[in-house]
This record gives sequence, structure tokens and C-alpha cells, in this order.
Amino acid sequence: MAVLRLFAAARVSAGTARDTLPGATVGDVLDVAVARYGPSFAAVLATSAVWLNGSATTRSAAVGPDDEIGILPPLSGGAT
Repeated sequence: MAVLRLFAAARVSAGTARDTLPGATVGDVLDVAVARYGPSFAAVLATSAVWLNGSATTRSAAVGPDDEIGILPPLSGGAT
């Protein structure tokens, strides 16, 4: 099972910053996360960057038990 790390709006919509989920690929893990956390999480995921072990990834990338998937929603703000 891969570790899922959730940041910003992804963390808020899921109600947790971290979870361990089953799946053979990044896409499998994300599908389990959407089933677990629901439509608000799916909406955040649709606009988020997904990283595997600190690098941008695709849904087809294989994952193992020591892998970490990060969900990074877009951020806004800053000084004017």
C-alpha cells in the first residue's frame, strides 16, 4: 500500500493529511481515494498536481509499499 500525502484543499476535503491506500498504480490509489473521500475531494484532485516520491507522475506509474503519492492543489495568494 502506498502512502497518500494531502496538502492544502486536498487535506481539507479529505479530512486528513495522510493515508495509506491500496493500488498497483498511481491511478488505482487515486481511485480508492476518490471512493473514500467523495466528490469534493474528486473536484480538488481534478485541478491538482500529483507527485510520486517527489517527482511529477502519471496515473499509470507503478507504486509499491514504500512509495509516497503527494496531492498538491494549486495555490493562490501573495503580496499585492
